Amino acid sequence: MAANTPKPVLLLGPGKIGFAIALMLQRSGDYEVLAVDRDAARLRAVAELGCDTLAASDDEAIARAMRGRYAVVNALPFHRAVAVATLAARAGVHYFDLTEDVASTHAIQALGREAGSVLMPQCGLAPGFIGIVGHALARRFDRLLDLRMRVGALPRYPSNALRYNLTWSTEGLINEYCNPCEAIVDGELTTVAALEGYETFTLDGVEYEAFNTSGGLGTLPATLVGKARNVDYKSVRYPGHCALMKLLLNDLRLRDRRDLLKEILETAIPTTDQDVIVILVAASGMRHGRLEEESHPVRIFGAELDGHTLSAIQLSTAAGICAALDLVASGALPSRGFVGQEAIALDSLLENRYGRIYAGKPLALERPALA
Repeated sequence: MAANTPKPVLLLGPGKIGFAIALMLQRSGDYEVLAVDRDAARLRAVAELGCDTLAASDDEAIARAMRGRYAVVNALPFHRAVAVATLAARAGVHYFDLTEDVASTHAIQALGREAGSVLMPQCGLAPGFIGIVGHALARRFDRLLDLRMRVGALPRYPSNALRYNLTWSTEGLINEYCNPCEAIVDGELTTVAALEGYETFTLDGVEYEAFNTSGGLGTLPATLVGKARNVDYKSVRYPGHCALMKLLLNDLRLRDRRDLLKEILETAIPTTDQDVIVILVAASGMRHGRLEEESHPVRIFGAELDGHTLSAIQLSTAAGICAALDLVASGALPSRGFVGQEAIALDSLLENRYGRIYAGKPLALERPALA
């Protein structure tokens, strides 16, 4: 997408993922970013990228900052999604977020029925890219039977008993491990329990485990109900992780004390930028009168952009929401109402200057010409 005048975008929450979003948007020259947060250190970091900043966190200040903006990109924790989307709908500003929370997405979908602007949640990796791939594979079959989506944001060099490092929102992680998971089972839209559905598999010689987690499917179950026998999403981890999380959440009952669990994880489990995204989508069904299966495996590693090292989770999550914004701005997606991830054609995403990272290609951002 090219534009003569940069489009003004409001970025809420320039944390780890938000910083990557700010960097990608600002670097393109097609967007002018105003970053809002209450954390002075975060604001300083994005100010050094050339972004405008505003120290605020309350809804009134956010509503004022939205005025005159083309879009708001919400990288705040999931529990702020509905409130911010409501403000955006009232202001007639396009809205994008990264939430994995099912209830929040349903509430935003309801807002979209009367919205004069785009409301597009779940624009990251999973939900986000995974739903785009899943929908693309599903459409390649005359009759879809099973669609299995597996995604993991993993440390490349695990060294603790959980064989895991924190790479994104701890609140979001706990939410995925505790909340019910949508799925299609034997043709029926239903919910299954998080941390159940345990399985193991090997990809490129590495052994993994996978289990149900909440939110990864986005709106895909509602789209495919009546068209598929089974559709599910599971998080990928190294073997042993699921059993230890069950100990913490169930046996020690920390699912009822999420604030304490968040404190424990953030105190005991280090973060890392040395990560890898593992994606495996597999679909089976009838095609040309034969039972066939097609898989889409992807590995994503971190990269450097303008002297800043972006981890794999930063790169893959930020690229998804930046691509969604690009596609709306270019007219490739609807211009109003709720837009689910499966509205994005896989080819369009992979050809986008941000989305091309999902095809193993580097970002294609041109430095804006000097005045």
